[in-house]
Amino acid sequence: MSDPDTVPIDVHSQNEVEPSTLRDLPDWLYMMREYDELYRFLPAGGSTRIAGHQRKVREAISRLIRINATVQLQPRAVKPVTAHLRRALDEGRHGVLAPAVRALDAVSPYLSWQYGYEKVPKGLQRNYAYAELAGMQGPILSDEIILGVVLFAPGCTYPAHAHQGITESYVCLSGAVSENHQGVYVPGSMIFNPPDHLHRITVGVREPALLAYAWIGDKADLHGQKMVFTRSRK
Repeated sequence: MSDPDTVPIDVHSQNEVEPSTLRDLPDWLYMMREYDELYRFLPAGGSTRIAGHQRKVREAISRLIRINATVQLQPRAVKPVTAHLRRALDEGRHGVLAPAVRALDAVSPYLSWQYGYEKVPKGLQRNYAYAELAGMQGPILSDEIILGVVLFAPGCTYPAHAHQGITESYVCLSGAVSENHQGVYVPGSMIFNPPDHLHRITVGVREPALLAYAWIGDKADLHGQKMVFTRSRK
């Protein structure tokens, strides 16, 4: 089922090459290398759990590069929030993760922005969307990791949710966010969410926030995951 409010875009000529590989599309290969850099050099803050997660993400990315993974570009789609993407990318170019932001900018014309929910809360329809970079559906085909980016409009609140059996991390590329009102994450920061951890994200009111994310877990959990929010208790 297609997401509501999707604005389809004519497929770019890159989509005409089916299937392709990372070596056929160097911009996607560079994007994976920048992802590897994020999870290789960002500090773990002394946490063995975070360091172990970073290692698993790097190993999965290394395998994708080594096997020259298939790239199956999706039909490009935008959402209302992608009106903020240029600002988020421009802000990220001046931050500590500028190389990763430039690599993302190179592939941004080919991204398929999604909601991931059959019914999206009204407050999110104009304020949130994500685009996968690697996963079962592509663009870079993988059955052991999901990589992507998520874009939030200024002032967005992303409701409380959890991921069953999945270890998740976010890397802030631009903007500033808080999770569960515990600390502020700015470019270069990593947020770590162990499986089944309930988390809620709030975004600064002046600028959009752009985050890279990685999901690691068993294949059944990764690809059977349902996107649902937790109802607030009255």
